[in-house]
Amino acid sequence: MMTALRVFPSRKTVLALTLLIALLALIAPTRAAQIDGQFQAWLQNDLWPQARAEGISKKTFDAALAGIRPNLKLPDLVMPGEKPKTPKKQHQAEFGSPGNYFAEKTIGAVTAGGRARLPANAKTLAAIEKRYGVPGPVVLAIWGRETGYGAAKLSYDAFEVLGTKAFMATRKDMFRTELLAALRIVDKGLVSRAAMKSSWAGALGQPQFMPTSFLKHAVDFDGDSHPDIWNSTPDVLASIASYLVDYGWVKGRDWGFEVTVPDRVSCSLEGPDQGKTIAQWAGLGITRVGGKPFPVGELRAEGFLLMPAGREGPAFIVTPNFYVLKEYNMSDLYALFIGHAGDRIAHGDKRFSAGWGDVGTLYRSDIAAMQRGLEKLGYDVGSADGLPGFKTRRSIGLWQQKNGRAATCFPDAGLVKALR
Repeated sequence: MMTALRVFPSRKTVLALTLLIALLALIAPTRAAQIDGQFQAWLQNDLWPQARAEGISKKTFDAALAGIRPNLKLPDLVMPGEKPKTPKKQHQAEFGSPGNYFAEKTIGAVTAGGRARLPANAKTLAAIEKRYGVPGPVVLAIWGRETGYGAAKLSYDAFEVLGTKAFMATRKDMFRTELLAALRIVDKGLVSRAAMKSSWAGALGQPQFMPTSFLKHAVDFDGDSHPDIWNSTPDVLASIASYLVDYGWVKGRDWGFEVTVPDRVSCSLEGPDQGKTIAQWAGLGITRVGGKPFPVGELRAEGFLLMPAGREGPAFIVTPNFYVLKEYNMSDLYALFIGHAGDRIAHGDKRFSAGWGDVGTLYRSDIAAMQRGLEKLGYDVGSADGLPGFKTRRSIGLWQQKNGRAATCFPDAGLVKALR
């Protein structure tokens, strides 16, 4: 029987490794201290002059930023003196079916939570709908989606997050604007310094408003003279409604309807820039699922075709209110989630009638390559970002039609191969 040979490192190797570990342990704190020194100089020499010019007091500035150090654990940071790193090709980032966004575990929790809160908040929601015209179930759906009806813990110091990102994030100009807005919030006495808690992205309170959105849309609805989107349910709910109204919510209109689109109607007609009256869509043969007619009051109003998975999923005729929901989070799927969850809170757990197709094994890099191929052919895909928004979807449909294929308006392995 052979005996396994054990190889032990030499004493010299052990000593070298020990010294290396000790050196690395010294370098990290030194680098952090260096960044902190640069950060403090930036606060006083760069940020403070602008804050002063915008009318923020030195007392507020010093109190808000006292003791703040850069949080180097936050994402999307660029070390001082370095250039942003070019993202690596993310072959590992799988592109999945849009149906994953509507997992019953997620949307079921939002809808059940919303229905559970309807009775206790009925009076407040009725008053909000009377003032703003936004239905209570829609407001509840956003509240539930954003922070689980306030259950999500906002454990970050907003000034630490915003200060770090304004100093060294990939989008530091945007965060500089948000940091100055946060200082303005405290300087105006709208919120105490201690109450400025946020997400890791700097979003405030239960509605998850960035500071600029707080200043524009947050309202006092409980009558205590200040908007409290951290602790006051009436203020949280009314501020969400205020946000939607400020972005153009149309009172009395729904967000949209699930529909059946006949094969003769091209999926390339999708998009907010290709609107028709709902009567015109109906004239093309598009019908509501379940056999219900479109509301009479909607027939002369404009609607838009939405097919988030092309022919591989449910289809909708949406109203301008859908695109107002999208202002809360620039995603078709987010806006659809909110509209659908609101319907379920109001009317019960009726799911989409059509299922979502299986995409197969594709990656975001595959989708981006396909988008670049379409761009070379002159199609407007919006952005070659690996995410097929409505411009990409309808460009796929137009290319398919031009090349004698059945228009599906959604990527698949064959399309990726053909358009690379």
